[in-house]
Amino acid sequence: MGANDSASRAPTAAEAPQGSIVGDDGLARCPWATTHPLNLRYHDTEWGLPVHGERALFERITLEAFQAGLSWLTILAKRPAFRIAFADFDPDLVARFSDADIARLMGNAAIVRNRAKIEAARSNARAVVALRNRGGLDRLIWSHQPSITPAPRAVGEAPTITPESRALAADLRARGFAFVGPTTAHALMEAIGLVDTHLIGCHRRGSSGQFSDTAHHRTNAPC
Repeated sequence: MGANDSASRAPTAAEAPQGSIVGDDGLARCPWATTHPLNLRYHDTEWGLPVHGERALFERITLEAFQAGLSWLTILAKRPAFRIAFADFDPDLVARFSDADIARLMGNAAIVRNRAKIEAARSNARAVVALRNRGGLDRLIWSHQPSITPAPRAVGEAPTITPESRALAADLRARGFAFVGPTTAHALMEAIGLVDTHLIGCHRRGSSGQFSDTAHHRTNAPC
């Protein structure tokens, strides 16, 4: 669930103030976090923190895919309904969804009713299950963590595609995943802490603990 990505984010550079914004509580935040209470809560408690585990990562991939072409706020508002509709993102259960289940979900107004995205969730669940014999989803995704993270001071300085996101997208597609282009892959990387694109000055910058505060290098990068 990224927030700095044309397919998976809140405001673009043209739509939001450039630098971090200080709120009534005296804390500076990325501009998109100030647009709605749901965005603020997500920004302050989830976005950019390390996410591990098959089910948690499957949820993030699924929601990022559903967000394509929509606002992230729409997905946040529907997240509880998505969890119910997709069996709390249990890959084994979603992988066994029948065509009748797909039809049922197409009638569920509480989620995003897009057949291609719903079918992609099922095929992606099957890809997750298949990955267990090859190291698993967690290992695959985190193998693409860069040694250096961006350090944007303004919204327009944050990348939306990187060589690492291209590589992650290609790796996922090669394993049978759908709706995982380079832009969506980068948004996923932002959301789960593979990179830290909180703006310099944002009070959540560095909250992942994955990168040093000074040089923005990965703290556990090999010498």
